[in-house]
Amino acid sequence: MLTLFTSRFPGFREAQGVPVRITRGHPRYKLSYTIRHRITELAPREAYFKEPLPVFTAAYRADLDQTGVERVAGLLNAVASEAGDHRLVLLCFEDLSKPGLWCHRRLFADWWQERTGDVVRELGPQVTHEQISLM
Repeated sequence: MLTLFTSRFPGFREAQGVPVRITRGHPRYKLSYTIRHRITELAPREAYFKEPLPVFTAAYRADLDQTGVERVAGLLNAVASEAGDHRLVLLCFEDLSKPGLWCHRRLFADWWQERTGDVVRELGPQVTHEQISLM
């Protein structure tokens, strides 16, 4: 059984599980840990970042649907098997504690929960109700 989390690169701590990059690019700053795994199928296409959020979301979710839950589960399970740990932390760049920011990692988390019923928790600072009302 998989246990999935999301976080940003600087917020990850090794005790949390296995770091998995789900971005096209890699961090250009020093990390205190090594990223040995990446799943590019969970990274949005570069062109999507030029679109408004509703268009980005629809396009990204369409890509996830095209890839399919079984394929995504297979990719995640392969990483967990190779790493010897069922706790995977899907990482990208955005700091969600800042008002108005959003991230594809949370779009994936919502998609995954809708398709599988499994909750994907965000590690680190949580977005408050006050911040949500500002979005």
